[in-house]
Amino acid sequence: MNNKEIDQGILDRIKKLEAKYEAMGQDMASYLDGLLHADYLKYWEYINLESLLALQHPKTHFPDEMIFIVYHQSTELYFKLILWEMKQMQSAEHPNLEFFTARVKRINNYFEHLCHSFSIMIQGMEKEQFLQFRMSLLPASGFQSAQYRMIEIGSTDMINLVNHEKRDDFDPYASIEELYDAIYWMTGATELKTGKKTLTLDQFDAKYSKEFIHLANEVKSTNLNQLYIRFYKELEGTEELITELKRYDLLANVDWPLVHYKSAVRYLQRSPEDIKATGGTNWQKYLPPRFQKVMFFPELWTEEEQNEWGKHWVDQNVLN
Repeated sequence: MNNKEIDQGILDRIKKLEAKYEAMGQDMASYLDGLLHADYLKYWEYINLESLLALQHPKTHFPDEMIFIVYHQSTELYFKLILWEMKQMQSAEHPNLEFFTARVKRINNYFEHLCHSFSIMIQGMEKEQFLQFRMSLLPASGFQSAQYRMIEIGSTDMINLVNHEKRDDFDPYASIEELYDAIYWMTGATELKTGKKTLTLDQFDAKYSKEFIHLANEVKSTNLNQLYIRFYKELEGTEELITELKRYDLLANVDWPLVHYKSAVRYLQRSPEDIKATGGTNWQKYLPPRFQKVMFFPELWTEEEQNEWGKHWVDQNVLN
């Protein structure tokens, strides 16, 4: 076959490839030889399917434990996607409004899927099985999801994550380290009877506290709340972004904790002995948003909305 018989588009691509490899000091012909010998990419190889399906290791014989494991693993993958979008926004030198808004929308889509998919947990496991296999997993808890804490830290100023009863105790120049010690989740894994830290919290804090503090310092001026204030707050045409940021706030800080609350009510509320399945933690006060009042973008909400934080969801989905 001579050059005249080769499609011009193919020739153009070959020239571009030649220029690319020449710029790197590489021989294009060698790469083409490699392409000739390479096998076709296969779906199962590309996503490492066999490795992925080998990551589930139930600790008991109860069938529903597999649901519990797979659901939490898939949740962590969605958290990874959320952090991936956040990293793009934080690392962009001049993030334009469209770029920023599009990625907040993506994050909202991920969180919406997570919230809707929680029915797999709420309705998909037999309570009797859950209460038995869950005891074999202590002191491990979904509370220990480091990626979720990274999402929180990357979304807002550290003061907004401090236990709301203590926020007024800090001056505007408080260090990240000071604020971290009062972060709301520190009260989320305490023993019901003594108020002391559970082993769940001690292990989590020992493994990740330095990493969280480092991240908080790193994104002090580039968390999503600060990016909004610095680049978009006074910009015209931010209505759509504000809508998406408020939607994100509700999904992450109202819907997501409350689907967990609804699950806890279903599995743990009926018998005091069942509370042991959470390691004895005070989930009744940790999960409801009205107790924590965590808001990534507090200035976007009215005082009334802040006071009623989470109430509408509870009225519709838990109390009815």
